[in-house]
Amino acid sequence: MKAIHCVQWGEPSKLVLVDLPLPEPGAAQVRIRIAAAGVNFPDALIVQKKYQLQPKLPFIPGTEVAGTVDAVGDDVRHLKKGDRVIAFVGIGGFAEYVCTPASLAAAIPDGVSDEVAAAFTLTYATSHHALFDRGRLMAGETLLVLGAGGGVGLAAVELGKAAGARVIAAASSADKLAAAKEHGADELIDYASNDLRDGVKALTGGNGVDVIYDPVGGPATETAVRSLAWRGRLLIVGFAQGEIPQIPANLLLLKGGSAVGVFWGEFAKREPQANFAMMTELFGWLTQGKLKPRVSRVFALADTPRALEALLARNVVGKLVVRP
Repeated sequence: MKAIHCVQWGEPSKLVLVDLPLPEPGAAQVRIRIAAAGVNFPDALIVQKKYQLQPKLPFIPGTEVAGTVDAVGDDVRHLKKGDRVIAFVGIGGFAEYVCTPASLAAAIPDGVSDEVAAAFTLTYATSHHALFDRGRLMAGETLLVLGAGGGVGLAAVELGKAAGARVIAAASSADKLAAAKEHGADELIDYASNDLRDGVKALTGGNGVDVIYDPVGGPATETAVRSLAWRGRLLIVGFAQGEIPQIPANLLLLKGGSAVGVFWGEFAKREPQANFAMMTELFGWLTQGKLKPRVSRVFALADTPRALEALLARNVVGKLVVRP
C-alpha cells in the first residue's frame, strides 16, 4: 500500500511517499480501506516532535479516517467487511489502509460523504467534550471562540449555538469570520486588526464572557482571560499559534475563574462509554442537519505535506481532507 512516512522529525516537507506491506488486523482490530483522512493540527505537530504523544520513527501520521472495513479480527462482532466507518486512529491515517481497534471505529450515518465523515470526528468530538463536559456551557451564557474560522473553531461555534449560548467568534481574517457567521456566530471580532479585550468589553457591556474556547494559545490566551466574567472558564484546547501561554494565576483568582484542560483523545480511551454516548448525540445532530462540517480543500495522498503546511500557515477555513 502507499503511505506517507515520517522518517525524521521536522517540517512536513520532510515527509515521504512510500510503498509498505498491507497491515494485518489483530484479534480485536479491523482493517480499513481509507477513502478520506482528516487533516488536523496534531498531525502537523507530531511530525515535528512538538506533540504530547511521540511515536517511534518511522511512522505514518494521520489522526482520523473514513473508509470501508476491509478485514476483521477474530474477536470483532459489531463490524463486518464492507461497513462504512469513521475511526480515530491516532497515527496511520495518511495511507491507503490502516488497522485500528474495532472499539475506535463507528458506522458512518447514511447520507454522509467520505469527506464530511473524515472531517467530523476530531473537530466536533473535541468541541463537544470541551464545551459540555469540561466547560459546562449553559443556555444564556456567552461563549468566546478563538480561532473561530478553523475546523475545531467552527465546530465550537455551531455547538455553542446548539446549547443556546451567545457566541462571539474571534479570528484573524475576514474570510474566517465570514465562515463563523455562516455557522451561527452572533458577534465577530477580527483580532488581527482590533484589540481583542476591547472588542469583548464592547460586546458584553464590560461584563466579560462565561466560557473561552481556546485552540490557539500564544498571547491571545492571556488577553482572553482578562475578558472572563465572574466564575468564567478557560478551555485549553490546543496551541495552534505555536506558543504555550503562561497564564498569570492571579487573573483566575480575581475572577473566581477556572482553567480547564481538554484532551478528547485521552477521554475517548479512558471513558469509552461516555465517549460513545457523546458521539451518538453528535451523529444524530449531523443527520438532522444541525451540524454542517466545512471541508474547504481536498488533497491527494502525495500532497499531504502541502496540506499540513497550509494548516501550519493558518490560512485554512474549516477542514482539509486527504483522499488516497
